[in-house]
Amino acid sequence: MDRTRRALAAGTVVVITGASSGIGRAVGLAFAHRGARLVLAARSAEALSQVARECTAAHPQAEAVAVPADVTDADAMTGLADTALARYGRVDVWVNAAGVGVLGRLDAVPPADVLRSWEVNVLGTLHGARAALRVMRGQGRGVLIDVSSVLGGAVTAPYTGAYAAAKAALVVLDEVMRQELIISGDHDVAVCTVLPAGVDTPFFRHAANHTGRRVRTLPAVATPERVARAVLHTAARPRTRVFVGPGARLLPWAHVLAPGLVRGLIRRLTEHRYLGAPGTAPVTTGTLYDPSGATAAVSGDRHAGARTAARRALALAAAGAVGARYIATRSRTRVRTGSPTHVRIRPRARVGIGSPTHVPIRPHIPARRLSRCR
Repeated sequence: MDRTRRALAAGTVVVITGASSGIGRAVGLAFAHRGARLVLAARSAEALSQVARECTAAHPQAEAVAVPADVTDADAMTGLADTALARYGRVDVWVNAAGVGVLGRLDAVPPADVLRSWEVNVLGTLHGARAALRVMRGQGRGVLIDVSSVLGGAVTAPYTGAYAAAKAALVVLDEVMRQELIISGDHDVAVCTVLPAGVDTPFFRHAANHTGRRVRTLPAVATPERVARAVLHTAARPRTRVFVGPGARLLPWAHVLAPGLVRGLIRRLTEHRYLGAPGTAPVTTGTLYDPSGATAAVSGDRHAGARTAARRALALAAAGAVGARYIATRSRTRVRTGSPTHVRIRPRARVGIGSPTHVPIRPHIPARRLSRCR
């Protein structure tokens, strides 16, 4: 309970990588609204400064410092931790939210792009984790949160091999870190893995695209704010793995129970619905090598909020229809007391031999035995 109060109290010290855009930016704003003191890191210096100003204005006690840094630089992540210590004296929560995407067939994506995506998504997270754990083990407590993905962490999809492999690696790395913390006796240092499903961020706008096909539509997506709330709750009450978004909890179970069916469905949806026709998009490297700059934003303009509201309205309407039908069915079959057709039936145990309501019951004799009696 004490840890929960510290994590949610104003003045909580939080370090966030990938804070200029998408989930990282939403997480920074969510903590700022609680009065947290933030150290924000990303490559886009101008966008990061804007986020720091927004966070500072979000709450009277909120503070934010922008530290332009590339997560692939281990020394930069060590410096990020040192900045938090020098400014605030500790690190309560560290969120590794930096990530880049690569779309394309595995034999068509240039090896350099695959390597770069793994450097950011895997090594970048590992560098941040190492810097965070050094501080947290020294102070005896802290919460490390790594943002993975249902895609890779639980299921797979075509054209996302490099990205999914990186996100799957985070699940393994986090599990190993938990085991090592137990062995070393650091029981008050928690390592948590957040696995969102589809999220309405600029991810596909920033992803390297070697498919030559435009991302046409997406499955049901969650808002970045929903993921940020999950990160807040995880910081307050650390859990090993946290699934966020529509279908995020269902997909892993469905994949275990019917892996072939789930893979086939994802394969068909990706090929025929989520991607446009060949030649509808240029080949790009996205933000693999360059910062997002002016395109940095929380949302990807996929109207996730409206989709969520529509899904909830549909669910409520369906629940209402089912309830109305159930009530109507019950009212048709119910025989009300006092109606002409009402018949009161006493329990069998209360009907004794010789009573006015007693009716002798002839025992059932099988036809075979009856014929023998004859």
